[in-house]
Amino acid sequence: MKNFMSVGNQTQAVDFDRRDLTLVLGENLDQGGDDSGARNGTGKTTIINALSYALYGQALTNIKRDNLINKTNGKNMLVCVDFDLNGVHYRIERGRKPNLLKYQIGDVESEEQQGDSRETQHAIEKQLNMSHEMFKHLVALNTYTQPFLSLSANDQRDIIEQMLGITLLSEKAEKLKEENKQTKDLITEEEYRIKAIQEANEKIQEQIEAMERRQRLWSTKRNEEVEKLEQAINDLSHVNIEEEIKNHTELTKWNTANSIQDQLQKDIAQLDTQFGRAERDVNNAKKALEGWQDGVCHSCNQNITHLDSHKQHIADAEKEYNDASTLLRELQATKKELVDKQETLPPTPTVFYDDVNEAHGHKSSLATLESQLQHKVNESDPYAEQIDEMRNAAVQEVNWDTINQLNRIREHQEFLLKLLTNKDSFIRKRIIDQNLSFLNNRLTYYLGCMGLPHTVRFMNDLGVEIQELGRDLDFDNLSRGERNRLILSLSWAFRDVWESLYHPINLLFIDEVIDSGMDASGVDSALGSLKKMSRDRNKSVWLVSHKDELAGRVNNILKVVKENGYTSYDTDIEVV
Repeated sequence: MKNFMSVGNQTQAVDFDRRDLTLVLGENLDQGGDDSGARNGTGKTTIINALSYALYGQALTNIKRDNLINKTNGKNMLVCVDFDLNGVHYRIERGRKPNLLKYQIGDVESEEQQGDSRETQHAIEKQLNMSHEMFKHLVALNTYTQPFLSLSANDQRDIIEQMLGITLLSEKAEKLKEENKQTKDLITEEEYRIKAIQEANEKIQEQIEAMERRQRLWSTKRNEEVEKLEQAINDLSHVNIEEEIKNHTELTKWNTANSIQDQLQKDIAQLDTQFGRAERDVNNAKKALEGWQDGVCHSCNQNITHLDSHKQHIADAEKEYNDASTLLRELQATKKELVDKQETLPPTPTVFYDDVNEAHGHKSSLATLESQLQHKVNESDPYAEQIDEMRNAAVQEVNWDTINQLNRIREHQEFLLKLLTNKDSFIRKRIIDQNLSFLNNRLTYYLGCMGLPHTVRFMNDLGVEIQELGRDLDFDNLSRGERNRLILSLSWAFRDVWESLYHPINLLFIDEVIDSGMDASGVDSALGSLKKMSRDRNKSVWLVSHKDELAGRVNNILKVVKENGYTSYDTDIEVV
């Protein structure tokens, strides 16, 4: 590392690949060095912060990224870490001013990134299989880190779930949620597609129905016309044309005779009128003659035979009577002559055609009707082809296979989501049941190693129960030393569970956890456990402390020297 916190331009390197307990002690030459016992502010914790920054892009403690840059030099901050995992070599380079992130896997090196790449960081954490929060509780215990048992119940649950792999279920659930969202989006798209097809089909169907209505009207009209033509042809077919023409001739004669008879009737009627008048004239003349023949004046009743005019009046009356009688006889004779001419006509001849010319054109009319009928019968439906084309080409068949398949996928995804996210899911319960007993056993073991008489165990709901002599306690009820013993025991139990589920963790930092509050017995227990861990389990354990007395109780010492404002690390660890 260089230009990281108190480290200057001179690159400093620390080799973590040691299978022993190493004590990290500081010497601040700027404050007098060993002679004055100056141990603070040397840069011991800088080692852990540098490792944390390299792996996660943030310090172990709450320090802003720009404040990690050496204040004197102000630029070119760089931290590199090399490690092996499952036989593969990894290298991470991370820096600021300028911003830099390189991630190398084997011989493959990522391109330099301007600033921290989220994708690259995600790839790193995925490979480590450990979040930064888990790193603080499993790898680098620091007094600045809030103890697990001081966290909220939800935060405790999150860490336990990470450790037991339940968080992986959540990660899978998040991925499944995204897949489910994509599935729903595809369903929506498919629904829009189907809806568009259905709406288009509905419009086309409306057009088809309109055409079908016109088709029915056309068909009805054609059938009516065919029926009329058939009836007309049937009517003409029953006509005897020779008899029809003969009847037309007879009809002509009958009409002529009927006209004569009509005229006779008229003439007789006229004679009857004249005959009536003639009869009246005869009667009047007869009365007048008889009156003159009596010789008495009808006006004064005097005898008029003596008058000369009397004879003349009689002569005139006789003449008038004779003339009237002669006319009456003539009229009688004329009427008799006319009556003799009257005769009874036969029934009117029946004809089909109104005109004889039409009768002569009978065959032609029949042929024309038959041709019209054939044409009408053979007339093509003007709508059938259009309707068929619209049904076969325009109307689209709705394929439900895709959306049905997508709905089955969605239902399956939602079923899996319930299994992954429901706190009562048998999957979560199975994982907890399988690992919680092991966690409690290891915790009990380490509590015994640390000489802590308390009973601490995790419940099925992932809550923590602390008891002493059957009495329930809270974490805050414990003394500082008891809390530190519990913190160490809990961290080591967590590590054992983690290693049983995933992969070994060869590195452990204990930063000033045993420096305060822990009595000599507790320090002895902690040192004994750490030495056993490094010796029996081949772990690289680093103990950061201010206690000079610990130097005589460990085999390896890394000296951190602060001089002229800059921190340096001995390249060779002192072997005591």
